[in-house]
Amino acid sequence: MDPLADTLIQIKNAGKIRKETVVLPYSRFKHAVLTALLKEGYIASLEKKSRKQKKELLIGLAYEQGKPRIEEVRRMSKPSRRQYAGAKNLWRVRQGYGDMFLSTPVGVLSAREAKKKKVGGEVLFEVW
Repeated sequence: MDPLADTLIQIKNAGKIRKETVVLPYSRFKHAVLTALLKEGYIASLEKKSRKQKKELLIGLAYEQGKPRIEEVRRMSKPSRRQYAGAKNLWRVRQGYGDMFLSTPVGVLSAREAKKKKVGGEVLFEVW
């Protein structure tokens, strides 16, 4: 039902079993979210591949001292209940250890970037 939640959970689960890469179906929104995760260092690499008229995303997982960078994910805004936050109302995740990602008019941004650009939007998920 929720392609973003499925994507995040697949990445989290692949990290727990120490996989190097994950292959997922392509969508522009998933690509934007994964690009934001790449900028913040939660994934190691991101590639868009085409195979027989089928587009896919090849995601390289990031590890830090043998542990996956994405240990847990919490979907905040769900299809059944949307959650929004202004630039002044963004909160810290796990006392600054984690990060929050938002869908803004400027694109998908981390909370840190959204505060810098002074934009709010839909709170997509928290990751730590």
